[in-house]
Amino acid sequence: MATELKMPALSPTMEEGTLAKWLVKEGDTVSSGDILAEIETDKATMEFEAVDEGTVAKILVAEGTDGVKVGTPIALIAAEGEDAGAATPAPAAEAPKPAPEAAKPAPEAPAPQQEEQAVAATAPAAVETPAAPAEPAAPPTAEGERIKASPLARRLAQAQGIDLSTLKGSGPGGRIVRADLGQAAGGVMAQPQAPVAAQPSAAPAATPVAPAQPFSTDIPHEAVKLSNMRKTIARRLTEAKREIPHIYLTVDVRLDALLKLRGELNGTLAARGVKLSVNDMLIKALALALEAVPECNVSFTPNELIMYRRADISVAVSIDGGLITPIIQDAGSKSMSRISTEMAELAGRAKAGKLAPHEYQGGTASISNMGMFGIKQFDAVINPPQAMILAIGAGEKRPYVEGDQLTVATVMSATGSFDHRAIDGADGARFMKAFKELVENPLGLVA
Repeated sequence: MATELKMPALSPTMEEGTLAKWLVKEGDTVSSGDILAEIETDKATMEFEAVDEGTVAKILVAEGTDGVKVGTPIALIAAEGEDAGAATPAPAAEAPKPAPEAAKPAPEAPAPQQEEQAVAATAPAAVETPAAPAEPAAPPTAEGERIKASPLARRLAQAQGIDLSTLKGSGPGGRIVRADLGQAAGGVMAQPQAPVAAQPSAAPAATPVAPAQPFSTDIPHEAVKLSNMRKTIARRLTEAKREIPHIYLTVDVRLDALLKLRGELNGTLAARGVKLSVNDMLIKALALALEAVPECNVSFTPNELIMYRRADISVAVSIDGGLITPIIQDAGSKSMSRISTEMAELAGRAKAGKLAPHEYQGGTASISNMGMFGIKQFDAVINPPQAMILAIGAGEKRPYVEGDQLTVATVMSATGSFDHRAIDGADGARFMKAFKELVENPLGLVA
């Protein structure tokens, strides 16, 4: 029997994927380790390898198909010596048959009471109001016939002063239903009523409210289908803001000494083809600050606080269609030149969608730098299960008081977002102080 090739789970968070490209065709012979297809996960495009030898008997999912659930058969592989054209999948275990049932009658058209229940089930719960008066009698038509209308439609028509005889019902048998009143409110004049004596103040009758639309269809627009990455970003950020109590702490950091050291180091590293960025140096400073204040290098769980013994820094990288966070492992023990080399290589493969799961999953803390866009300060969203993220703003010339003298300095604003379940405000403040001191006295980064 042919073997079913199923959509693999190429990352722990993957629930479905896109079969981006087949690299084999029906009739091809494959061996263990051959690349069969490229599959787009929620974070990257990854290669799918063959496990056994055989012949591609049939491709079940065409390339370009998205939303393929993990475990879904995508191809049939015929075993050695088996006719690929006649290959059939191995039979699945037969499911137990349900007990025979008596024939069920065909469903009947909804009765008037059922229509009322359906409306109540789909409408939001209303505030409790006093008991309504007896249902108004149906007004006769000119021919003396009773107007067909649901009880709800009658009550709403009376409240809005709409003459039911002027409406044409869209319900079964020409019956007037609630939807017909919405059209009447916008285009049918209410019948004039005789003035009535002033009555004591009472709760106003509820009026139907049209459901809100997610966007205006009158504005020219284009609907772009969400990618797997965008769906994952939306889900994780929503969970983070809903479940994690964020606390934000901001410090202004003087950069002049760091920029001077960067220029000197780049002068000596040019021969090795290395050019340090400010971000490379800030990654190192973040890692050392976490080592100095280990209370911030943690993860929160319902029953335990996980305290990490090294600082693995996730670095936010913007790519087409979203964001990914490649990781500099054990950044505190690495030189800035090595951090720079690794970061350039990881960022390049991130933009090409070629990162392996272990290169972007994990990390103990994150850094997000938007200074290159001129953003002065922002609050970043924590990337769970981490307990903190550092948001870096633009370095700019600002008035700066040094001692008793007013001068001009290059200053940036850095904001730490902390999970208040795991990190107390005082510990977060100590971390921000340690980070500021490392950046303003950068020789500690190369010591």
